[in-house]
Amino acid sequence: MNDYLHDEPLDLGSISLGSRLLVGTGKYADLEETRRALEASGTDCVTVAVRRVNLKADAGPGLLDVIDRERYHILPNTAGCFDATSAVRTAVLARDVLATRLVKLEVLGDPKTLLPDPVGTLEAARELVAQDFDVLVYTSDDPRLAVHLEQAGVTSVMPAGSPIGSGQGVLNPNNLRILMELVSVPVIVDAGVGTASDVSIAMELGAHGVLLNTGIAGAREPLRMAAAMRHACIAGRQAYLAGRIEKKRYANASSPVDGLISDSSPARATT
Repeated sequence: MNDYLHDEPLDLGSISLGSRLLVGTGKYADLEETRRALEASGTDCVTVAVRRVNLKADAGPGLLDVIDRERYHILPNTAGCFDATSAVRTAVLARDVLATRLVKLEVLGDPKTLLPDPVGTLEAARELVAQDFDVLVYTSDDPRLAVHLEQAGVTSVMPAGSPIGSGQGVLNPNNLRILMELVSVPVIVDAGVGTASDVSIAMELGAHGVLLNTGIAGAREPLRMAAAMRHACIAGRQAYLAGRIEKKRYANASSPVDGLISDSSPARATT
């Protein structure tokens, strides 16, 4: 790889990721499409909703059968939990069955908006950290709440770009900028991504990664979109590392005009 494309891995507790794109496993047409989409995305880490996966060995082919544990890190999540107690119970189940300390913590406020409940989220985060989990916590883009979560000991703060599955992209980039100034743990933008440019914008803002699901699974061509998201994540990250030019009010010529001979300048002597 060229030196100018070099990047550090994304370290999240006990794991280290080469790809900064984390991908969900819900809403695909079938298990084969799930497998192919994960491959096309280039991800190293896939998230699985524990409450929606049949963990019985005799239940026939299931989601876990198409996730190569040698290739992907599994990030179980507590999707569907609406209080701290059920979220902690679900995380403990995932650790026992999947043999991982990782958990993506979700404590939702209500089934209509699916917005994170700040009080329940903070309560569950503290308990899971006390139980030695590596907690990646889904939260709002409230910078002060992110500070409290970091103080609780979470591994990563995962603010929503916009409501889950909405496809609206990053609605409040200023909040994300402030949030990233206030916390030192990795910040992964989670939820609301609709297309590749949303991923690039999040990464250009300085996010350490992006987690998405519906943006790929709900696309007209999921496999093509998975590849697009892969390249967008890399491009956005490289642009952030490179440093964008300053925005200016007026034009700034690409070719400097200083020192050029104007039509009114005396003609040069020739020999």
